[in-house]
Amino acid sequence: MKTGSFIILTFVYLFSNSFVNAQTIENKGNQNRAQNIFVELGGQGILFTANYDSRFSNRRDGLGGRIGIGYIAEGGDNATTVPVALNYLLGKGRHFFEMGLGASLLVTGGDDESFLFDKNQSNIIGTMSFSYRLQPVDKGFSFRAGLTPIFNKDFFIPYYAGLSLGYSF
Repeated sequence: MKTGSFIILTFVYLFSNSFVNAQTIENKGNQNRAQNIFVELGGQGILFTANYDSRFSNRRDGLGGRIGIGYIAEGGDNATTVPVALNYLLGKGRHFFEMGLGASLLVTGGDDESFLFDKNQSNIIGTMSFSYRLQPVDKGFSFRAGLTPIFNKDFFIPYYAGLSLGYSF
């Protein structure tokens, strides 16, 4: 091969490689942000809750938040929970580690006293999340399980846990 042809082919290769990388970077910026609807047993919602979770930017990982609502009734007693939290997802592909911090409002309509409720039959509980999250790359089934410590000024329960099933889009 002549030296001139080799140099031309080298420049063509380098130019086309740069063009392909530029397209890849551009497409990453246009990703859809991960959004998730799910039901959770235990976890930051304390009881059984329906939730919405979303990333704050057009990424599948990074900073996001969640909000939910739960209700349970047995006999003449009932309780409503409203979890609100910030979370951060670390990972690639479908597998993520979630760290989160938030609070859950608890309101009861019953007469029983409990360490979870104050004299007004309500309380705000601090929550954390250290969970594994399986989230599809595009759309589909999502799963999360992990430790969700709960606390307030009177108690700390480090081994509280949660499990959730949902749909990511």
